Amino acid sequence: MEIFSQFSVTQWVMIYTAAFIIGLSKSGIKGIDMLTVTLMAIVFGSKSSTGIVLPLLCVADIAAVIYYHRHAQWHHFRRLAPWMIVGILVGVWAGKGMNEAIFRKAMAGIILVTIAIVLWMEYRKSKQVPHHPAFAAATGLAAGFTTMIGNLAGVFSNLYFLAMRAAKNDFIGSAAWIFLFMNLFKLPFQVFFWHNISLKSLSVDAVVIPALALGFTTGVWLVKKIHDDTYRKIVIVLTLIGSVIMLLKR
Repeated sequence: MEIFSQFSVTQWVMIYTAAFIIGLSKSGIKGIDMLTVTLMAIVFGSKSSTGIVLPLLCVADIAAVIYYHRHAQWHHFRRLAPWMIVGILVGVWAGKGMNEAIFRKAMAGIILVTIAIVLWMEYRKSKQVPHHPAFAAATGLAAGFTTMIGNLAGVFSNLYFLAMRAAKNDFIGSAAWIFLFMNLFKLPFQVFFWHNISLKSLSVDAVVIPALALGFTTGVWLVKKIHDDTYRKIVIVLTLIGSVIMLLKR
């Protein structure tokens, strides 16, 4: 096929690995998704990569909703979704002229600070959760803005559900519905405003769907083996590692 000649073997390995990781992430292995952002940005560039990744995210979101839909906690959706929409719209407006390197480092810094807060909460063994509407508003705005700019909303979603002390399946099921809605909402902006999605980009997505499916299936199997308390620790560690990678990436 002609499409395979467009990239080197190394680039294809990175693209397939990224698709596999998307499947893992959407199946419930949260925090690993920032590795996808890094790999795709290396191959396609930071902004162009969002058009490659978004259709794959939508496919994986549909699979996650089908598998985990019964665990969705709709009060989380109602708290986050309106603010995420606002964040996405701000990202559409601001995204074209933004310095990507500065944005990436600023987001990594914010993420690391927030992770430090979550680790402090874990250390204190606090069972309290932040009920103030400002917490959901700030998290939703940050998630919406960063998902439009660089598909980085997962980290803010993770931090929200960690702070809410959501059970493993409630975490995954609620996040699945939120991101399916948000990623479908983003599609027209990527197609008609940023022109990041085309038949050529979709052809790349089509050939890596098997890797995404394998990642999702593997992730579902792994999630079943992980206890709730261990799951929290894994999400925190993976999110921290991803933040450091994003901070160091040039």
